[in-house]
Amino acid sequence: MKKLLLTPLFAVAALAAHAQNVTVTGRVLGAQGEALPGATVLERGTTNGTGTGANGEFSLSVAPTATITVQAIGFATQQIPLNGRTRLDVRLVTSATDLGDVVVTGSRVSEGRSNVLTTAPVDVISAREIKAFAQTDVSQVLTYAAPSFQSSRQSISDGTDFVDPASLRGLGPDQVLVLVNGKRRHNSALVNINGTIGRGSVGTDLNVIPTASIKRIEVLRDGAAALYGSDAIAGVINIQLKDDSTGVSSSALYGQTTQSDGKTEQVDFNVGIGLNKRGFLDLSGQFLNRAYTDRGFTDQAPLIYLGNNGGNYPASATTEQSRRDLKAQDDALVAQNGFDRNDLRVGQSATRNFGGFLNGGYRLGGGYELYVSGGASYRTGRGSGFNRLPNQATQSDLNLFPNGFLPFINTTIYDQSAIVGVRNTFGGFAVDLSNTFGRNELAYNVDGSVNASLPQGPNLVGLSPTSFYAGRLAFLQNTTNLGFSRRFIEVGPLANLNVAFGGEFRYDNFLIGRGEYASYINGGRTVNGGPAASGSQVFPGYQPQDEVNKGRTNVAGYVDLESDITEKLLIHAAGRAERYSDFGGNVSGQVGLRYSIIDAVALRGSLGNGFRAPSLQQRYFSNTSTQFVSGVANQVLTVNNDSPIVRNGFTAGGTGQQGFGVEPLRQEKSTNYGVGLTAKAGGLTFTADAYLIDIKDRIVLSAQFTRTNPIVNAILGAREISRVQFFANAVNTRTKGLDVVLNERLPLGDKSRLLLTAAANFNQTTVTSFNSSSTTVNNDQTAGNSNLQNTLFDRAQRTRLESGNPRSKIALSAAYTYGIFGVEARSVRFGEIKTADADPARAFLDQTFSAKWITDLTLNAQVTKQIGLVIGANNLFNVYPDKLIVNPRNNATNFSVDPNQSYSSGLDNSNRGRFLYSANQFGFNGAYYFARVNFTL
Repeated sequence: MKKLLLTPLFAVAALAAHAQNVTVTGRVLGAQGEALPGATVLERGTTNGTGTGANGEFSLSVAPTATITVQAIGFATQQIPLNGRTRLDVRLVTSATDLGDVVVTGSRVSEGRSNVLTTAPVDVISAREIKAFAQTDVSQVLTYAAPSFQSSRQSISDGTDFVDPASLRGLGPDQVLVLVNGKRRHNSALVNINGTIGRGSVGTDLNVIPTASIKRIEVLRDGAAALYGSDAIAGVINIQLKDDSTGVSSSALYGQTTQSDGKTEQVDFNVGIGLNKRGFLDLSGQFLNRAYTDRGFTDQAPLIYLGNNGGNYPASATTEQSRRDLKAQDDALVAQNGFDRNDLRVGQSATRNFGGFLNGGYRLGGGYELYVSGGASYRTGRGSGFNRLPNQATQSDLNLFPNGFLPFINTTIYDQSAIVGVRNTFGGFAVDLSNTFGRNELAYNVDGSVNASLPQGPNLVGLSPTSFYAGRLAFLQNTTNLGFSRRFIEVGPLANLNVAFGGEFRYDNFLIGRGEYASYINGGRTVNGGPAASGSQVFPGYQPQDEVNKGRTNVAGYVDLESDITEKLLIHAAGRAERYSDFGGNVSGQVGLRYSIIDAVALRGSLGNGFRAPSLQQRYFSNTSTQFVSGVANQVLTVNNDSPIVRNGFTAGGTGQQGFGVEPLRQEKSTNYGVGLTAKAGGLTFTADAYLIDIKDRIVLSAQFTRTNPIVNAILGAREISRVQFFANAVNTRTKGLDVVLNERLPLGDKSRLLLTAAANFNQTTVTSFNSSSTTVNNDQTAGNSNLQNTLFDRAQRTRLESGNPRSKIALSAAYTYGIFGVEARSVRFGEIKTADADPARAFLDQTFSAKWITDLTLNAQVTKQIGLVIGANNLFNVYPDKLIVNPRNNATNFSVDPNQSYSSGLDNSNRGRFLYSANQFGFNGAYYFARVNFTL
């Protein structure tokens, strides 16, 4: 199919013929209309350029399809396509910081605007800011640089250990759209099914893109489904790749935490190559090796060897003295066998990444310009699961692991992408035809583990596998776009009118591949008359019934209009119609405006509706996994929405596969409202934008239905499953918030300057109503927490959705340079988060984690023109989140036999006292120190 979609591009390119250059003249002015002598005017992608004269005038011979780059110190760079013109008068905007750059995201106009002149808020993170601190991947860079963006690394959460879930404005990972060079980027193959932020969602893996390849990142903080399509409910992240035609740069970083773990080694490079003054090729690469961190605490299980499952006292230990005696015997075995009670690895996973990207353009002649970009990455990861104690015979093979074992999940992530397109101008319209391909694959391997259901015995040691191939997930997306745009001057009463329209055809495919036979089979072994656990412990392999290979298509058309109605009023309107082959169509629209009250102050606002189609992963994903709930292992079935378990209704005494009676997944629909104020005075810029986002029929992954409910028990039947969960359009939500950004640039002399930034996001998501049309769910009369309606979306899920991410984030930064020296400081306040237990009777476990300030500091020196040195610290003051509450009864030295005072690990969420930090604010690695060498040629 790729060949069919790419054929038109090369057919058009083959028709190209040589074109003569044209001479472009013009004048470059400053923000107040003053002439700017010495400004640089370049033909983008070449070394062809000139400087402006004393009155700001310039003259330059370029290709007729060229894009002109205009730069001047203290002003935001502008990129201006000629579109047939031979005269350009350019007014540059004062750049308070890099956040004042000209942006192209949020509108399809041919000429970008400063982010204080747009109808919607856009943040810009430049290459300089990306390199300023120690963050080595895109999601962490954005977390600290853009307050409305949040991502944190998870721990012991299967695939989510290796693909960071991310959110914008407090919404889900699947409600923000990612673009590269303005083209849609494919999603990850992974769907988050464990108890993490973004549970039940599918995001985009930002970390496969090397930071060395990025020119800037534009974050549109506004609903944009009418512009870009499904997924853009919360906003859009547009990653603009470097387009240099000259120069070589590279850097090397080394760092580690103050606890001597989390070692990071990174080497990257970027090379700009001119192509005979007709184009450019920009190449980037990155190697990243990141070691694991461990912030686990001592296992509080009373008995490691002599207890029952989970280390509890056996029923025969009925007195305090008998428990003390048993504990003494067990402690002797612990010492004899060298068992380490720090038996769980809690922290970031280890990962190694090789990645490369290219970005290029070439003028073919006849007005045609061919462009190409893309990349590939190969990333391996290793993260632990929960350990199995030597007393957990149903989950172990004591012949192989007499002291228990800590199993590991190893992942291999392959990611490939390619954008190929051609541009030209016909009849005054800029025409852009492109094809974008992307594929993401995640393969699982398990080691240090066992399938406990396989036959065991001393004579079988060495024959039973301890490593398993557990299967793979893959997602493919191919998108073909044809777009037209033209800027009209003096259209009736309008000073100008930009018209853009076009169409899109997209193909998506999702695949689950089974694991090897031993990774999922039940070998028939029993323990004390009961079945041993099936499949590879920590991550049972995907089974034949999980396998899926499903595709769908999407056809869309859009129109986009923008006009400066008057010198004070800018209006933008967009509409988009889409039709998916698997669930139908949708029409969305948006209108935005900006009104200048005075030259320095303006109001802006937007109103629009959007939608998000259910992802193929949400429709078709299914698997069985081992998950620990209050320290107890459970076999959890995640079943896809098309399964009879989900779709069929339940009738007491009925025959056949009965189910929960849930309707098929349908699209989420949203309404976005935004209003803001922008102001600019000299080097000071200020923006404040309030927003309100209503989402109807939001797709969530249900809580886990347990066999304690008789209906669930009947639905699951004889399956070796203790819990089941599935996807449903379960809730309506409302998100409201405020974004504030303040920038100040202070020149302090010929050799020094000071850049100050203050930015903040305040947001609140509320579940406004619960949706269920299932009579099976709604009519369940079961009392207590296992009631089906309570479980479909329980209080733990609700709290995670409403308060699992910080409700506020404030970032303060300062960058001071003096000659070759510089210092940068940044302090980010991560607001409070909350957790809640699913059972209202256990509300005593609910917890609020207080807000914390994380401070980063770097010192840098440009030793020579080619070599720069940076040293610094992230989390300078070694701040950790609040610890989880640990119940006093969860204590290895608790010998009480009173049922109300005796040992219990289920009265808190610490998993026997070992897991004491939440990852959802800023992680829990503590202070981190680093050094970087930058080389430029």
